[in-house]
Amino acid sequence: MQDVQAIAQRITDNVEKVIVGKHDAVQLTVVALLCQGHVLIEDVPGTGKTMLAKSVARSLGCSFRRIQFTPDMLPSDVTGVSVFNQKTREFEFRPGPAFVNILLADEVNRATPRTQSALLEAMEEFQVTADGVTHPLPRPFLVLATQNPVELEGTFPLPEAQLDRFLLRIHLGYPTAVEEEQILLRFADQPADIHPVLSTEDLSRIQALMPDIHLADDIRRYLVEIVQTTRDWPGVMLGGSPRASLALYRGARALACLRGRTYVLPDDIKHLAPAVLGHRILLSAQARATGQNPSGIVSEILEKVPVPVETIPERNAAHA
Repeated sequence: MQDVQAIAQRITDNVEKVIVGKHDAVQLTVVALLCQGHVLIEDVPGTGKTMLAKSVARSLGCSFRRIQFTPDMLPSDVTGVSVFNQKTREFEFRPGPAFVNILLADEVNRATPRTQSALLEAMEEFQVTADGVTHPLPRPFLVLATQNPVELEGTFPLPEAQLDRFLLRIHLGYPTAVEEEQILLRFADQPADIHPVLSTEDLSRIQALMPDIHLADDIRRYLVEIVQTTRDWPGVMLGGSPRASLALYRGARALACLRGRTYVLPDDIKHLAPAVLGHRILLSAQARATGQNPSGIVSEILEKVPVPVETIPERNAAHA
C-alpha cells in the first residue's frame, strides 16, 4: 500500500501546484479517483472549481474532454447521435464527448434537466444507450462536474437521482488573504502548467487494490447506523440511500489507504460523511424555514451515533 500512497501523493502534489490552500478538497478528489467515484464540485464562480477538475484530469495520462453545459444543449450533445450513412444505407452511431476516461462537466446545472439526465446511465452503468443499442464507455470513466449554487441566475437544480450518483460533493470556498496573495504571485503573469504523473494502467492497478483494505465488522455497523439515522432524522424528507452506504464504504477504504493504513478507522468514516451524505439529504420545507441545513444535520448525527472502540486487526497490525 506504500506504492499506492506514493502515487496518490504524486497526484496531490501535482494538483496543488495550481490549487492553493485546498488540500482537503484535493485529497477528497483523489479518494474518488481511487474508488472509481464521480465528484461534484460546488461553489460560487471564480473559486477554482474548473481548475481543480482540469488539474486532476491532466495529472492522469487518460483521455479527457470538457463539456461546457448551457441551457440550449441537447442530450445527444453529450452522449452522441445516430447519423444516416448514404453509402451503406444504414444509421451509424457517432460517439459524443461522454466517450472518454475523464469527463469534465463544467457548470452542469446550467443545462436543462433533460440534458442533465443524459449522464445518469453513463455515471451508474458505464454505458450509453442510443436508439436501443447499448455502447460501453471506456474504463476508467470518471465524471468531474462543477456547479454554481442554485441561487445564482440561470441555473437548474440537479435532480436527486443524479446527485445520488456522485460519490462526493466538494466545496472549495474563498481563499484566505495569505492564500490569495500566493495565487497572485504564482499565476498573475503566466497560466498554470500541469503534466501527467500517472498512466491509465497505473490508475486501474491501484483501483484494483482498494478491496484489500480491511473494514472491521463493528466499523461497518457504525457506517450503516450513520446512514440509517439520516432517514429517521426529524425534518429530513429523504435520507442517504444504500448507494450512499456503498459510497461511504468505498471512500473510507480509499482514504485509509491514502493515510498509509491497510484498515479503516472510525475517523475515516467521520471525515468522509459530510462529503458523501450532505448532497443526498433532502430537508422538509419546515426544516429549511427554521435554518437547518444538510451539513449541520450530518454533524449532529456524527455526534449522536456511538463511535466503536478502535481495534487494529491482528493481521494488519504489522503494517501499521
